[in-house]
Amino acid sequence: MDGALRDYVERYLPEDGVVKAARARGVELGCVPIGAGGGAALRFLATALQAKAVVEVGTGAGVGSLYLLGGMPAGGVLTSIDIEPAHQRAARVAFAEAGVAVSRTRLIMGQALDVLPRLTDGGYDLVFVDAAKAEYPRYLAEGVRLLRPGGVIAFDNVLWHGRVVDQARRDPETTAMREVARAVREDERLAPVILPLGDGLLVAAKNP
Repeated sequence: MDGALRDYVERYLPEDGVVKAARARGVELGCVPIGAGGGAALRFLATALQAKAVVEVGTGAGVGSLYLLGGMPAGGVLTSIDIEPAHQRAARVAFAEAGVAVSRTRLIMGQALDVLPRLTDGGYDLVFVDAAKAEYPRYLAEGVRLLRPGGVIAFDNVLWHGRVVDQARRDPETTAMREVARAVREDERLAPVILPLGDGLLVAAKNP
């Protein structure tokens, strides 16, 4: 996709001031948020699934969270995990600015691989992963366990700046992106697709 076409896709749905402010805080903190196109896809998925229970691995400054909450029904609860206190403080600011009720978010500080095993099997409609890239394959195993039949798991950055197609790239992050894409494709429980939005969004539905 050339630059002009990518810009057209990414700018198709303008972001409001609250999301733009959260995005700016994320860049300042060094936790680059999901792009506008990927965020719109998250909101679409949450809406289509009528997702009442969502897990987010990597709160960041709350950009992805706002998109997810924007598609969830009023009583839906977002559980978001991050290891950095500053990230979750920034996310709380974004939620307050957006008028999100405190009861709709459950922010858990800690290593996702320690927290995820404590969450309920089959208890979630949607799992979104945007955290430590080298750990993506391990998040997959936990994420699929958490999903109800028909639920969806989504991974951001799976194209990893185009490096996934360069076989000379063997760094841990690029290798993990290739590995998670292969594992999702080969998992008979899942129906996947890669959406070429932003840096690539890998989405997979859990078969009934």
